[in-house]
Amino acid sequence: MAEEKEKIQNRVVVVDDAVELKCSYMQKFRLYETRSNFYMIGRDKSRTSWRVLKIDRLDPTELNITEDLTVYSEIECCDLLRRIHEGNKSTGGLKFVTTCYGIIGFVKFLEPYYMLLITKRRKIGTICGHTIYGIAKSEMVPIPHPTVRSKMAYSKDENRSLVNFAWAIFIAVMIYKKLLCSVDLTKDFFFSYSYNVMFSLQRNLTDHNTTGQSLYETLFVWNEFLTRGVRNNLQNASWTVALVYGFFKQVKLSISGRDFHLTIIARRSRHYAGTRYLKRGVNEKGRVANDVETEQIVFADARDGSPMKISSVVQIRGSIPLFWSQEASPLNIKPDIILSKKDNTFEATRLHFENLVKRYGNPIIILNLIKTHEKKPRETILRAEFANAVRSINKNMKGENRLRFLHWDLHRHSRRSKATNVLTQLGKVAAYALKLTGVFYCSLTPNLTPEGLFQYSFTGNKNSIGNSLTKQASMDKDVDREAEVNNCYYSGDENKEYSVRPEMLQAGVLRTNCIDCLDRTNVAQYAYGLTALGRQLQVLEFSESPYIDLDNSLAKELMAVYESMGDTLAFQYGGSAAHNKVTFPTFGLHEL
Repeated sequence: MAEEKEKIQNRVVVVDDAVELKCSYMQKFRLYETRSNFYMIGRDKSRTSWRVLKIDRLDPTELNITEDLTVYSEIECCDLLRRIHEGNKSTGGLKFVTTCYGIIGFVKFLEPYYMLLITKRRKIGTICGHTIYGIAKSEMVPIPHPTVRSKMAYSKDENRSLVNFAWAIFIAVMIYKKLLCSVDLTKDFFFSYSYNVMFSLQRNLTDHNTTGQSLYETLFVWNEFLTRGVRNNLQNASWTVALVYGFFKQVKLSISGRDFHLTIIARRSRHYAGTRYLKRGVNEKGRVANDVETEQIVFADARDGSPMKISSVVQIRGSIPLFWSQEASPLNIKPDIILSKKDNTFEATRLHFENLVKRYGNPIIILNLIKTHEKKPRETILRAEFANAVRSINKNMKGENRLRFLHWDLHRHSRRSKATNVLTQLGKVAAYALKLTGVFYCSLTPNLTPEGLFQYSFTGNKNSIGNSLTKQASMDKDVDREAEVNNCYYSGDENKEYSVRPEMLQAGVLRTNCIDCLDRTNVAQYAYGLTALGRQLQVLEFSESPYIDLDNSLAKELMAVYESMGDTLAFQYGGSAAHNKVTFPTFGLHEL
């Protein structure tokens, strides 16, 4: 415990005074072309800094990009464009192509390179004064000049007939382009120029070591590969945007006449990504299918120069980290589960949980929602093997490093109990997990700078942070007994036991799974989100009690956001909306 406290405290960067950040972020671009080059002009929001990027159009197969290191004023940049136009009059001069808002990346189809651009954006929210955007429109621009591309079509380098070569080029390019264009970038992708939206709020405010190119190498940046070439070439990420895929929703709510903002972010991992049935379980590196980090942020607008108080909590979902699969069939809506025995030592499972510890710290709390009893064993096969894996891993773990493993058959409970009772019981599980991990909370003081993470400075009190880490209960009994869940419930005096501190950090995470990490997982994540919201409103001093009743309007409004998130993630992984909704007044839990 002491070691974990020290580790967390060492990650905190204490800023005593606001320091003006001098960096600026380019947020708007204009693309021009000559016969030989593209010229991209980028500027910051205040229109004080202008930069130039040049892309060669005469090389049919290679991507040649150079950046002018000069920072221009608007007048100087206009003069530069005029001179470029004058110098290229003989070949048509300089022509405007499009306005854009960042480069998504570069992709090569056989020979020519294409550039993917964001040509329209929409504002979807703000975090700490930083705008978060969605993509409203994108465009794919071929790099080589048309005269160069026409020569490529008649190339004789291939040892095949001219006709076959031309058709091969045409068909392959059309197929690849169609596949890429089938990815709808206007849905569920989001980005920010000045906020690292691929990271949680806690990491953004306490870890200042991840910047620039390294941001793209994280789990949640989906265009990492598309931008790798240009980033390596320029040794910066000034011209590209890092796209996160998943869900983003921000709403304004109120309690006792006071307004606050609720933000729900779901970040899908780009590792071992794929759709249901095609991607199941874990791979050799410990990456699991349908790995999604969900963050819930609550804050109120600062007034009269007073600090802005903000809180966040993170939970995750992911496929059961074993080697297993299913063979999809239109004639069988519940295909058999095939459990592979190629990892008898559970090494991949171990790697998965070691990765979670690196990402979130200890404790790792596993909430397994799959069935306990079945006439024909399906889910129970995975249930038993998952328990064996955790036992094996825990043999070499001590104390707080041991995995906390909770079995809770949501299907059985939803058939035996009313929906409200089920959510009440899930709320107790959520309260137990939240007691172990805590939530992140801090006060942010506005700076005078227009941009940069951050527009606010984080003043952390190390002593209060250490004190906010709650005592972690030991769960060293047989992990396959459902009685463990009942034993972890509180006795009703939770309000007295939960202490609010000036500054808090989340340490550890709740990991929830069912079979697909869709319907049942959505219900459990909502229950955890509702419990966390009560805690967050308490630490923000919006409420004296950490509890929100299920019939409270806040519970209903939060449910609407989690249902929307559930539908979005279900479409992304399974191709259809969530089958079972958590709706008032019946919640629909009996269908699970």
